[in-house]
Parts: sequence; C-alpha cells; structure tokens
Amino acid sequence: MRTSIKSIREKKGKEKIAVLTAYDFPFAKMLDETGIDIILVGDSLGMVLLGYESTLPVTMREMIHHTKAVSRAAKRPLVVSDMPFGSYDSVERASRNARRFIQEGGADAVKLEGGESVATIVKALVRSGIPVMGHLGMTPQSATQLGGYKVQGREPQQAQKISEDAQLLEEAGIFSLVLECVPHRLAEKITKKISCPTIGIGAGPKTDGQVLVLHDLLGFEGSVHPRFVRRYAEFEKEARKAFSRYIADVRSGSFPSLKESFE
Repeated sequence: MRTSIKSIREKKGKEKIAVLTAYDFPFAKMLDETGIDIILVGDSLGMVLLGYESTLPVTMREMIHHTKAVSRAAKRPLVVSDMPFGSYDSVERASRNARRFIQEGGADAVKLEGGESVATIVKALVRSGIPVMGHLGMTPQSATQLGGYKVQGREPQQAQKISEDAQLLEEAGIFSLVLECVPHRLAEKITKKISCPTIGIGAGPKTDGQVLVLHDLLGFEGSVHPRFVRRYAEFEKEARKAFSRYIADVRSGSFPSLKESFE
C-alpha cells in the first residue's frame, strides 16, 4: 500500500522520515524494496542525468517523463515531483501543471520552492486536492538571486524571513517542508514551531527527516559533494572498474567464452 500524506504527517516527533531522489525505474524499484518513505523526483535530474549546469533548463516534459518511470516502480513510498522553473509563476499555470504531475506522471504530490511569493499558489493547489511540499533556505531555482549555492539564514533578518515563510507555507496547507542549507539551530527552531514535518538537507540533525540526492549518496564522482553529503558507496569507481574489465575481455577475446555461447 502506498504511503499516505497522513502517515507522513503523523511521523513528526515520533519517527524520522527518510527521503531520497530517484529519476528512473531501476533505482526507484530498489528504493521501494529497501523501505524509503518518500521518493523525490527532483529537478536536480537536470544536473545529475541530463548534463545541464543548473536546474533552470529542466522542462515539464522532462520532469513528467522521469516521474512516470519512478511512479511505475514505487509501490509503497510517497512520490513527490519538483515543479520546474517557470511552471508555477501563476495560480492558473501552477494548477494546470500540478494536475499533469498527478494525472500523467503518477505522482502523489508536488514540491514548490519559495515562501511568501508562492503561498497563494500553494493554497490554491491544496484547495484543489493536490498535496504540496514546501522548500525554503537555499532554493536552487533562485540560486542566482541568493548569491550562489550557499547557506541561507545566517543573518538575523534573513533567518527571521525564513522562519516567517515557514509559517506562511504551513498556513497555506503544505504537508511537509524541505529546509536546505540553513544553520542547524534555525532548522531546529522551525521544526519545533510548525506542525508539519521538516525534511533537512544541510540543515542539521534536528529536522523531522533527511533528503539527499541519490547520486551524491552513491559516490558518483561527477556530482558535487557538499559538506552535508555522506557518501555510502563508491558506485562510479566500481562501475569504471567493471567497464575497464569488460573492454579488456572483449579486446583479448576472452569474452564471450563458449559457456556464454549457444550450440
């Protein structure tokens, strides 16, 4: 049975929520089988899969394509899709695109970046029956305005704004909130202040859950590894070794052998 929004909300203060990104069927299937709570189909796929320099070029078509693959594999975890840059700059456009994620992509919820600027849009989506995950702090779609990919909320005024935005989003109806690259004390304060679960990424240990980009966790060498990432494997190194062995075996004639051939 698919994890419900209600069950995610009920984990707050009781059980930590584990979230990872995934963008295709094989990895989503593995996450499904290992018990992840939420799979986030992040617009980070622009950088880790499609070779873009940021998340900004990612389109609705690309996001829905990958969301479909993930939702086919995910039987148990909640599937949340990032709404890409430019897809929610008005209530009408946000409603149309969010419905596409649910109807075409098979997602259970969508994620939007921003606070006060998107509160009205969040409220409209929730009112129409579409669950929304919020995202504050270092918001990649606004990285240029924020001065790059760096910690947000170190200055008192900025910290106050993030805290106020968290409350506004909660009032608008979000079911959970991603806090990215904010000081751990600010994340802890917001976590205690709002009733919906907080999901941290570079926000310290006191949030209600954690999320990482799958490729960072697995040790893909081509991806950036910020301070907050813990690498649980060296996947790319092992893959390179396997590729090199295969190439050597083909060139030497040792692959395929007769055991790998047909009479």
